Formats: sequence, structure tokens, C-alpha cells
Amino acid sequence: MNRLDAFMHDLHFHIDRTKPPDRVVDWEDGPLAFKLYRGLPVFPLAADIPLSIAAEGANAPGRRIGLRSLGHLLWYAYGLTELSHSVQSSFSSGTDLFQMYRRFAPSGGALYPSELYVYLKLDTLPAGVYHYDAAHHRLVLLREGDCDAFLQRALGERFERSRCCGAAFVSAMFWKNFFKYDSFAYRLQGLDAGTMIGQLLEAAERFGVATAVHFQFADRAIHHLLGLSELEESVYAVVALSDAPAPCPPCLGTEPEERGGSDRSGRSERQSEDGRSAEAWYRELPPVSHEHYVRSKRIKPYPLLLEMNEASMLASVSAPALEAFARPPAARRKLPGIEGVVRLPAAERLAYDWAAASRRRFSPDTDFALGPVSLGQLSALLRETAASLRCRCDLDGGVLQEQPRLSLYVCLHHVEGIEDGAYVYDIPEHALVAVREGDLRLWLQIGMNSDNVNLLQVPLVFHVAGDRNHYTQELGYRGYRIQQMEAGMLVQRLLLAASALGLGGHPLLDYDARLCDELYRLPAEGLTSLIQVPIGPYRPCPKLAGGLHG
Repeated sequence: MNRLDAFMHDLHFHIDRTKPPDRVVDWEDGPLAFKLYRGLPVFPLAADIPLSIAAEGANAPGRRIGLRSLGHLLWYAYGLTELSHSVQSSFSSGTDLFQMYRRFAPSGGALYPSELYVYLKLDTLPAGVYHYDAAHHRLVLLREGDCDAFLQRALGERFERSRCCGAAFVSAMFWKNFFKYDSFAYRLQGLDAGTMIGQLLEAAERFGVATAVHFQFADRAIHHLLGLSELEESVYAVVALSDAPAPCPPCLGTEPEERGGSDRSGRSERQSEDGRSAEAWYRELPPVSHEHYVRSKRIKPYPLLLEMNEASMLASVSAPALEAFARPPAARRKLPGIEGVVRLPAAERLAYDWAAASRRRFSPDTDFALGPVSLGQLSALLRETAASLRCRCDLDGGVLQEQPRLSLYVCLHHVEGIEDGAYVYDIPEHALVAVREGDLRLWLQIGMNSDNVNLLQVPLVFHVAGDRNHYTQELGYRGYRIQQMEAGMLVQRLLLAASALGLGGHPLLDYDARLCDELYRLPAEGLTSLIQVPIGPYRPCPKLAGGLHG
């Protein structure tokens, strides 16, 4: 096993190896949770954010989006939504307060390593590339001009310029959570990017904007376009945006005429038509470099993160064999030792105020309070989560994805009308297939590496499971971070559905994945649990919080 393979293994099964035991977090020198550019043109966005968005959305599909609605979309996707002060039980002094800026998508330690950039073509704004300044709810112009042709080439000819009003770029800033989590930050950055993408897609749907997610693109070209330093930050996903009256085409363009091979790291070897290196063409666009403020004065090196990022890059887009990503639904497999299928009650999509559900989303820890959950609530939770996962993605050839590559498992306790046990959710059949029977809460609690959540007080404990090989055969090391992002996208939809039902959910990574894999009998299927999400009723926690909106 080489160095990077060992690192990926430790990220999942030996978390302690990715964080030095004697590491002391320098909170006084910690970075800001948001990026601040200096000395660039800024465009303020409307502050009168709508605080109610009904199920039918805030902007009719096909209506051209304006700067006002775009600002609302960006705020719901990644704006600063709340400032809270709370007392931490681990602090030695009861007078110490822990201050956090909150957003609608969860983030490990509320550190928010992702940043959001947009390329826009609107009548009321100069065409160009912008950074969404969440701290001031405004756009900062990084590069002015029409970048359609450049972006189309960077995405492998999959950007339909005539129908797109722009694109969003989701990045990870390495230091923003490395300062606390050391090299374990690499796993968190993929998941955090995924939860933000999930929230962005949900917000876009409410504002009448069609989307298509691109995980494959020419990395250095995109970084050149945005003026990013690869020693500090890397773009993880590009989301094409379309407000055209006609639906956004599946993969936003045509297939490239030439395809090239790709080695273990996912690097493409395709050459451009005139013989120049595929890595050199983007330099035709003038470089941009801008000053930004981090706050930290002592930034420690993060060599493993840079090495993984380098190994994950693509020089150009060469689509993998997409059929390799198709796998039969995990719920339909023959399971040893247990036979039993629970047909869930029919459930329609939830009609709820999405904006209110986003604001209510809360991550309880010691605040879970065991209470009854009905079979109807569970059915609605699973149906809403599954229905909201439908999206267009380059891994699916642009076809609307009806079922995720990941599977959803759950341990149930005290759910009315269903026996305690471990189950896997069969999306097409809207049914739960039994894997193991009995009250499994103690099993799960033993698997917790910390005591921040009492799982004995939780009726639903979900696990997102995926392929143990992380798509590495098809996409090299890039496959690992894609899988983490897809897990984050699923988790965010699950959390929003739970919030709509008045339940809280807390994504957790500090648990024994091997123990949970054994609980669900996953190793025989080549699967592993990627993230744990307890969901259930909760009591309000003591905190002082204020909403950050107009």
C-alpha cells in the first residue's frame, strides 16, 4: 500500500493516525471562517432576504433570474445566517463563551472550509467571475469578461453557453480547518463541500434555476480562471446554472471528440489539436492574482493535503466508463440470516416552507430527547430525502439521476409500528429490508469515539454507505473526494427533510466505521459506512443567537 492509499485508509478506519495526539489548537491564531478579498470592485446584494419560501418556490421556472433573486439564492446557499454564543461543558470556566457564525449547511466544527465563486452573465452586472463575500453579502469581481469559451473547454465541451446564465465553483481552503483537524481535514473538506452543494442545489430549485454538477474538469484551468493558488485552495466542483425557459440540457454540451487514457491518479493524457500540452492552453487567458485576508499569522504546512490534491487533478476531461458507476440497489441483495421487508406507507413529497426548514435545521449533541417517531414520519422522511436527490451530474452522463450511488442504512429504536433493528432503504420499492434485529443502540454507542452524543436517546441513526474503493479504479484519487461530496449532498437532503418534520440531525465522523460495517454486514458487499447521522426529537439548547438577515 503506497503513502496516499494508506492515508485514505487511515482517514476512514484510523482517524487517530491523521491527527497528532500532542497537537494543540491555537485558537487565538485561527483563520476566519470566510475569505476576504481586498481592493477589488464590489457589488452589494439585496439584504431584504425573503424568510418564507413555499414548496412551489420563489421564482417561476424559466423566468430570467436577476441580481436581486441571485443574491437571495446565494444567501440561502452559503450566506452567514446566524451568530450564536454558547457555553461549552468542556470549558474549565463557566464564563467562557463559544462564538460561531452559522450557515444553513453543516460544517465540521463550524469552520466552513468551502468558498463559493460564480461566473455570471446577467444584464444588470458586468459579465465575469466573482467571489461571494459571505461576510458582507456581496459579490467581489475577480475577472471581468465573457469566459464562456474558456469554461466550455475546461469542462470538456460540456458547458452549453447559450442556455447557461453562469456557473458556481465550490472550493476548499486547506488551512481553514487543517489548523484544528490536521490531515483529517481532507475528509472533512470533501463532506463539507458536498453539504454546501446539496444546499446550493436545493436553493437553485426554489429560485427557478436548473443545475448540473460537474466533478470532472481541468483543475489548473479553473484555478487560473479564478486566480487561486493551489497551495492554499482547490476547486472541488463546478455547478452549471441555467434559467433559460427550456430545461437545462443533461450534460450541458456535447461529448469531446477525442478521449484519452487516465492513470491511477486520474490524470488525462489527451493532447489538444495543435499539439500543445493539454495543461498549457489555459495560459492564453491573462492571469489574475488578488490579495485576501486570512487572519492567521502562523500557517503550518499540510503536505498530505497538497499531495492528495495534486494526485487528484485532471489536466483535461476524459469521461470514464460511466457504466462502471452503476450498481444494483443494495437493498435488493440477499441478506444472510435475516428475511424481512417492511413496506412503508405511501408518502407524497412534503409541502413545507423550505426557508423555515433551513433556519430550523439544528445539530443536537447532548440535546437529543428520546421520543416517539411514527412509521408515517419515517416514511415521509425517507421519501422526501430520496425524491430530493434527483439531480444531473457528469458521472451519470448528464441523465437525471434517479437513484444515488450511495446506500442509506438505518438503526431504528422506538419507532411506532416497526421492530427495532438495522435496515437498508430500498428507494425504488420504498421499503426497508431487515439486516439485523434487536435494540442496537448500545452497539452504536460503543462505536462512538467521543461522548458528545448520547445515542441511547436517539430513535433513528442513519449511515450513508458507499463502495470501499471510492471509485478509484475509474477516477483515481479524485474518486475519493467525489464520494465524500456525494455523501455530503445526501446528508444535507436528509437533514432538511428531518427539519421539515421537526426533527434534529447531527452528522458525525468520530465513530468506529469497522464496527458499523460489521453491524450492517457491509464488508461482504464491498461497502463501508461513510458518515453517521443520528436523527430524532431534541430539546432546545442554552444559547444566545441572532439571525443575520435584512
